[in-house]
Amino acid sequence: MAWVQLYDPLGNPWLSTIVAALPIVLLLGALAIFEVRAHLAALYGLVSALAVAIFVFGMPASTAAATAVYGAAYGLLPIGWIVFNAVFLYNLTVATGQFEVVKASVANLSTDRRIQALLIAFSFGAFIEGASGFGTPVAICSALLMGLGFTPLYAAGLSLIANTAPVAFGAIATPIITLAAVTGIPVMAISQMAGRQLPFVSLLVPAWLVVTMSGWRGLRGVFPAVLVCGGVFAAIQFVWSNYVGPELVDIVGGLGSLGALALFCRVWRPQETWDFPETGAAGMTRRAPGEMVAARFSGGAVVHAWMPWVFLSIMVILWGMAPGKALLNGGFNGLAQYRAGQSQTASGVLAPTWDVPMLHRLVFRDFPVETVPVEEARIGDPQYRGVRAEAARFTLNWLSATGTGILIAALITALYLRIPFRQVLSIAAMTSRRMRNPLITIALMLSLGFVTRYGGTDATLGLAFTRTGWLYPFFAALLGWLGVALTGSDTSSNVLFGSLQKITAQQLGLNPLLIVTANSTGGVMGKMIDAQSIVVATASTGQQGQEGRILRFVFWHSVALAAIMGIIVMLQAYVFEWMIPAY
Repeated sequence: MAWVQLYDPLGNPWLSTIVAALPIVLLLGALAIFEVRAHLAALYGLVSALAVAIFVFGMPASTAAATAVYGAAYGLLPIGWIVFNAVFLYNLTVATGQFEVVKASVANLSTDRRIQALLIAFSFGAFIEGASGFGTPVAICSALLMGLGFTPLYAAGLSLIANTAPVAFGAIATPIITLAAVTGIPVMAISQMAGRQLPFVSLLVPAWLVVTMSGWRGLRGVFPAVLVCGGVFAAIQFVWSNYVGPELVDIVGGLGSLGALALFCRVWRPQETWDFPETGAAGMTRRAPGEMVAARFSGGAVVHAWMPWVFLSIMVILWGMAPGKALLNGGFNGLAQYRAGQSQTASGVLAPTWDVPMLHRLVFRDFPVETVPVEEARIGDPQYRGVRAEAARFTLNWLSATGTGILIAALITALYLRIPFRQVLSIAAMTSRRMRNPLITIALMLSLGFVTRYGGTDATLGLAFTRTGWLYPFFAALLGWLGVALTGSDTSSNVLFGSLQKITAQQLGLNPLLIVTANSTGGVMGKMIDAQSIVVATASTGQQGQEGRILRFVFWHSVALAAIMGIIVMLQAYVFEWMIPAY
């Protein structure tokens, strides 16, 4: 049964918006205020979202049910598969004692927690985001930080805050490329515009991390390192996005920032070393000249211990590159099609795909969220002309999924470290037991997000921002923030609101490139509070049941950074218009 989405089912835009927001308010309130366990909060949110979609917005019950199942499946693959294997790899290194060597090697660069956070959460996290995305940097970096001795709350929270500035160019620039496809604006133009907005935030986020940990006094103590870390990344982000292309911005920027900060730490150290009071240290401690508290290991032992993370980086890059995906999805035939510039056909064995029954091409987005030429309508009935059918295909890309690349890195690690097969199985079983509830939660969270998207309630919330008149450039960034907070993905937010942003910009006489790009650059600030990321962070740090605490920790950081991006967009719209590239 075909169904066209309604965006004002109650005949009052504000009342419809309030009703559309109820499932999200219920979810966030249950987590942050009443501290309900995440899987129960997600279940409450999902039930309320289904009720609103069916009984208020008129979504057919069969379609809503199919949407919920589709979202749950997507939550398990690729999202849950990534988190499970990332934690499995981490557990292998802990069980064999190799992570102790990793900790010591980082501490020998700097025993200061502020520097360690910059190295791991920001620089290494940006590199992983560029190669993979989909929550991988949060899973990896939070586990690494906790292993280094960070408190679980800060390991999760700092990884979430750091996973902002790189997100628009994440996963080989998938959000930017998708936004270009949705809006018809050239990829390079969006890349250049994003490269003239995000570097300001890239300079700010490392300082933000340090202040969050240690206050303004703590920032003064490591300000040179903050400048090196953020400055190198911001400079590469600007130059590469404006003059090369969007695909490798984060990979090159993350590696550049990581290398520059590591080299800088060889010649400079803060006068005072900072640690968490919870660890028994008393905040700032004076460092004696040449003092090192970490154990010393030989260069060979350090390289040996870091090899699992080298394997991880290599696999994530290989799995993220377009030729690699073409090969893993379609075999040699898919690789040949990629090289020939043809549309690629997925293998029925490597990446079997199914149209979701009762959902695929049966839900239609309507104006002003989407507008397409009449000839692109999928239904013959005239009432459906000018609307766009929503695809709903589930691909079981068991080989090309990023989680599979991480699993292979874990298996290579087991061979490299000569871990007995029985112990590998024991660690895998232990990981499975610990990850059971987090995986259920991820499935429920994604199910809620999909019902919100296909039910049209997310569009109703987004349309409320379009009524802000000359303030719209500010709220364009917040609309992107809302999209990511709802869907858990900058790519999904761009698909959801990209065309709406373009239409609104044209109606208000604003530059469409600026406003469309703001959807992505503002959206990245919502990444730290989306339910998917919160659950990934809790799973990788063993904080099941503490999702509300982590949400409260990062929420106002997310709002403040989104507002800063909104101010940047406002200034570019009305004061610094010369910053908008011609296309």
